[in-house]
Amino acid sequence: MNKPLLPLLAAVVGLACAVLFIRLWQDDHAAATAMRQVNAAPSSGSSPEASTTSAAALQISDPKVRAVMQQLAKLLLRHDVRPDETVLTFKDATALARFLQRAGQAGLTVVGRLDALNAVRVRYSDIGALQNELAKNAGDYSDVSGNYVFNIPQTPAKQDRAAINQIPVGNAALPMVGATGDRSTWGRGITIAILDTGVAADPTFGTGRLNTLDVGLGVAPGTAQDDGHGTSVASLASGASADAPGVAPAANILSIRVTDVNGTSDIFTISQAIVAAVDAGAKVINVSMGGYGTNPTLNGAITYALNNGAVVVAAAGNDQAAELAWPAADPRVVSVGAVDKAGQQVIFSNSGPQLQLTAPGYGVQTAWLDGQRVYVDGTSASAPIVSGAIAAVMSQNPTLTASEAAQVLDRTASDAGPPGPDSSYGNGILNVGWAMNLNNPAYVDTAVTSHYYDAANNQMDFVVQNRSGSTMAGMTLDVTAGTTTSDYIVSGLQPGQSQVIRVPVNTAQLNSAGQIRYTTTLVNPIGIRDQVPSNNQRSSVLTAPTTH
Repeated sequence: MNKPLLPLLAAVVGLACAVLFIRLWQDDHAAATAMRQVNAAPSSGSSPEASTTSAAALQISDPKVRAVMQQLAKLLLRHDVRPDETVLTFKDATALARFLQRAGQAGLTVVGRLDALNAVRVRYSDIGALQNELAKNAGDYSDVSGNYVFNIPQTPAKQDRAAINQIPVGNAALPMVGATGDRSTWGRGITIAILDTGVAADPTFGTGRLNTLDVGLGVAPGTAQDDGHGTSVASLASGASADAPGVAPAANILSIRVTDVNGTSDIFTISQAIVAAVDAGAKVINVSMGGYGTNPTLNGAITYALNNGAVVVAAAGNDQAAELAWPAADPRVVSVGAVDKAGQQVIFSNSGPQLQLTAPGYGVQTAWLDGQRVYVDGTSASAPIVSGAIAAVMSQNPTLTASEAAQVLDRTASDAGPPGPDSSYGNGILNVGWAMNLNNPAYVDTAVTSHYYDAANNQMDFVVQNRSGSTMAGMTLDVTAGTTTSDYIVSGLQPGQSQVIRVPVNTAQLNSAGQIRYTTTLVNPIGIRDQVPSNNQRSSVLTAPTTH
């Protein structure tokens, strides 16, 4: 239902170099130095048709400086930026004011302003006009960038997914993350901004909780195939109906449409919307879209949010990539990947060392346009579940900032995959039930979090985690390997602490039978009532390697 993300990182590096070259020229550095840096700049990937004649028309006698301007022209004509646009960032408000006075006469049209960050979005009909402006007033600028395109993450076609038995979540996303019981007050007093395609009115939002803010693209969603995306995202964060529930049904929703008629957005619009959301009082800002490039404008918008007590939550991306899309790639952003109902990483979910959390994102039931209920796949769905969880924790603990509430979710995530944080699951799978009971000593939840085959040591690692509000001791883990059962003592575990039980693999048995089925059962002391007994048992099958 969504458009693919575009690789933008090379353009960021190239444009940064171009700005540096302009500064070098202004400071009257040696022409040879400028030329060496031009030659060192990364390839822009522009088409051969990219115009370079305008630079030659400038009154620049130094051919090396002219080459710098030509390089800039090529970078701004890349296919992955808005055509004939640039984002200009100024060193201070005075420099911005000077530019606004001369822009029209310079042949440049300002189509967007972000005064809080001293940034403007500019359109030009002649690249030479932009080059001339930069050459004459380079001292006013802190950055010149392309206006990178951001998209709703696209999920790969089903036949492209790996041969893993991934299980749809359906309408069980909330029980899966422990968001059960009475949630009627979760999120009360907190505003979640949804930067997306716009949110349509729906019974799941009730009366008076859905508000809108216009940053120049209108507020109502369109009628195209992807235009229900914002409604689905909002309902997962804050829906109240049984057929489209959200984690924080008492939270307010601020819908900011950031997509154009083609369903795409850009880095300036996202940055502008983040600042506008903060100014409107939102403490949680959900961005279920992204791209593979950044610039100081987006960096400044994220800084603005954090400095004003808000946090940005963003989808990791759906490209099966070993890197996160921006803004999720920013380590200050709460980045979210996707898992299925069994807690397995969904094959399309991006991985990376910046990943913080994972949440349901495969076959999740949610709202859409015209009152529809649909199933959606993607980290786009995972992010708002985390956004709702942050709002829920904040409403329960009014003294917490949004960033502090996000840290609570990091500490209370259910460990998954290899023991400890990793690039596929981050700190683990969102566990709202534990987060909301973090300081409740009566809350008990012990769990077998994963089975992990350590090929290097030919052993099975069984991870046990204490997700309770207090220290747990006296547990045992029963491990059945094939037909043989052994008991292992689990050490006393503090809240959040894990222990790995390591069991050697019987290689002879594995090779003879072709596989070994492992079943683990965690047994709590007599008289202890576990709030989530379903996670005290786990099974897996280890298959012998094939020989050729």
